[in-house]
Amino acid sequence: MRRGRRPALGYNVATMMSRDAYDVLVIGGGHAGVEAAWAAARLGARTALVTFNHAATGRMSCNPAIGGIGKGQMVREIDALGGLMGLAADEAGIQFRMLNRRKGPAVWAPRAQADRELYSAAVRRHLDSCDNLTVIEGEVAALITRPRGAASSNTAPCQAGIAQVMLADGRSLRAGGVVLTCGTFLRGLMHCGESQQCGGRLGEAAANALSDSLRAIGLRLERLKTGTPPRVLRRTVDFARLQEQPGDSEPVPFSYMTQRLTQPQVCCWLTWTNPGVHELIRANLDRAPMYSGQIRSRGPRYCPSIEDKVVRFADKQRHQIFLEPEGRESELIYVNGIATSLPKDVQQGVVALIEGLERAAVAQWGYAIEYDFVPPQQIDATLMTKRVRGLFLAGQVNGTSGYEEAAGQGLLAGVNAARLVAGAERVTLGRDEAYIGVMVDDLITRGVTEPYRMFTSRAEHRMHLRYDNADERLTPLGRRIGLVDGARWERFRSRSDRLKGMLTAIDRLSWQGRSVRQWLKRPNEEGRWLGEVFPELTAYQREADVWARGLVEVKYAGYIERQRRAIERFHELEDRSIPAGLGYASIPHLRREAVDRWSAVTPRTVGQAARVSGISPSDVTVLLVHLAGRGGDGR
Repeated sequence: MRRGRRPALGYNVATMMSRDAYDVLVIGGGHAGVEAAWAAARLGARTALVTFNHAATGRMSCNPAIGGIGKGQMVREIDALGGLMGLAADEAGIQFRMLNRRKGPAVWAPRAQADRELYSAAVRRHLDSCDNLTVIEGEVAALITRPRGAASSNTAPCQAGIAQVMLADGRSLRAGGVVLTCGTFLRGLMHCGESQQCGGRLGEAAANALSDSLRAIGLRLERLKTGTPPRVLRRTVDFARLQEQPGDSEPVPFSYMTQRLTQPQVCCWLTWTNPGVHELIRANLDRAPMYSGQIRSRGPRYCPSIEDKVVRFADKQRHQIFLEPEGRESELIYVNGIATSLPKDVQQGVVALIEGLERAAVAQWGYAIEYDFVPPQQIDATLMTKRVRGLFLAGQVNGTSGYEEAAGQGLLAGVNAARLVAGAERVTLGRDEAYIGVMVDDLITRGVTEPYRMFTSRAEHRMHLRYDNADERLTPLGRRIGLVDGARWERFRSRSDRLKGMLTAIDRLSWQGRSVRQWLKRPNEEGRWLGEVFPELTAYQREADVWARGLVEVKYAGYIERQRRAIERFHELEDRSIPAGLGYASIPHLRREAVDRWSAVTPRTVGQAARVSGISPSDVTVLLVHLAGRGGDGR
């Protein structure tokens, strides 16, 4: 056992000294589990990460890439709070691109192609050096709860509490908080044509017993589906026939702690499907599990399989395909754009009809995977289950897709599990604070009918939730709860001071009858020449991130101010709390659908209540009148 730091939040020392007893247990070593374990341990909780195989911790099951539209903003938020994903992405990245540069900064998004092996190794290295964290290899078979009403300082009388975790080999682990992050492993079933195989991902076993345990403690489970494309061998690809997709000449890192990215970047390539590919797929739809009835669960609408693309967009003559290396030295090329569960012979035919891949050798076949998840209306805004106190859910078990969505939930769940055990108030993130907050609110308020994926369009306040200001929004919170260490805090404060100095200078200086601010507001004006006129601006221009951030603040000042006023209006409803235990059935004139939906979701605020699916403005009016009649608005 590694010697841990002195507890930061006041944990029970007697429990911490007990063998096989922990403050927080994290189940699953994927991207949600990694962040949960990292956060809980860094807050001083004695933490154990339970995973099938530590060598697979942080493994990228699908595309070895981090970031993208909406997702890149979340990685910046995870980093600003003191999380791990941005650091690992910067270490393992082999190509960095800023997406949406031609649009406004509200939707700029960093993305990096990563070396699959280097990324997992970086994650494991950080975890292995983390105080208070122990990794246990094994399969979790059951969760054991304390019965309702059992005496415990951390358990409400009306709520069961988590007590211990049973492993398949008979070991028992006790903990005050458990974070379940089992990804696609809950009764995972992989499909490739008519072939079916149990597993959480290729070459790894499924977690079958745990689903029964979750049902036994009162959670409702449903099924979802996702998929992955084939991989081909690099040496068999005709790159001369492909369009190169280089990285940025001045790459932007994910982590605020990374001063500069210096590693050489690799190329990705672009090609397309064609009518011949589409015809072959149509001719074999009866052998596709999605269309033969073999798969019954729903997959992600925004990341469809190639079969789904051909059927849903029958008028399109071609679909884009990105060929992305799985590592700097890897022989595998990820064929991004043709996720499929078609039989192997059909996949081989599809690949051979694609320009540049005519002689490509398939090294790994694409497949679809079905798995159990917990519909997320059963958790609250801290990601703790409503039925079992101390049990938190994060990642695909909540119905999301993607590494970034999982990591954001994992960090929040790990923080709250540690704080719950320590007797501290749990943390929530609002829709106006972070994309992570938007995601969690969407999950618990609206639920999911397909794997949830983050997009900038989901956020009402995306001009405020930019990738470049995540530190301003969240690092002070990370510092208050104890995740942000001294080095990160000093870097944040120094950068903030330099940004303020730059904006002050811009407001004070003028040239040729115009203020510098007016010059910088002109379209396409980067202001590099201003350093020659005003030497004091040169120091700010040398720091590309500070100068770029300042330009956004100047150029979009009007939009930013309008967003600030919109957030104030948003809080007029968001800050009106709803009393716990309010009986919606007793509210006069409230529609039955509103009663049913609000009773299921149990919204905390009027703003959240208004966002529940199926709720009308008149329902909200009835609720407000009722709250006012109780002697106030529930604040």
